[in-house]
Amino acid sequence: IIIAFMVLTMLLVAGVPLLGLSVTALAGAAVATAFVAFTPFRRTRFLRFLNPWAAPSNSGLQNVQSLVAMANGGVFGRGLGRSTVKWGYLPYAWTDFIFAVIGEEFGMLGAMTVVLLFVAFAAVGAYIASQAADRFSMLVAVGITAWISVQALMNMAAVVGLMPITGIPLPFISFGGSSM
Repeated sequence: IIIAFMVLTMLLVAGVPLLGLSVTALAGAAVATAFVAFTPFRRTRFLRFLNPWAAPSNSGLQNVQSLVAMANGGVFGRGLGRSTVKWGYLPYAWTDFIFAVIGEEFGMLGAMTVVLLFVAFAAVGAYIASQAADRFSMLVAVGITAWISVQALMNMAAVVGLMPITGIPLPFISFGGSSM
């Protein structure tokens, strides 16, 4: 999804007609829907996204525990190091679900600060692309900005339950080399 969005963004910025991109995006969405519908583990993951409370201690555990962490944080959070979900209640809290830990420790204000930092990153990336010396440099800046921004958006959306869990780390924050 990240690569497809990055490529579509670069093609749009490069000047490819919108009709062709729309047809390609619709075809890609149809193929993705078929992959979800006809693959059991993907279908289960999507159904758990729709109703994580159907199996809160099994396949819906990550969804439910990330929502619990965000709710526990409230507006101002519990304080640095005072998260409880990271001690075994939320699997992979240091990678895919670090945003839930941030939400619990720093609250809604801390989570919104992270969101605003990624928005600022996207704005700076767009500015750099607009000031690029040549077309290639502009497309590189657009591609890198789209890649990191979409990855961050997908991770945060999965943590707060707005999209299915994808296993994508939060760039610059999650533990591990793939998030760097």
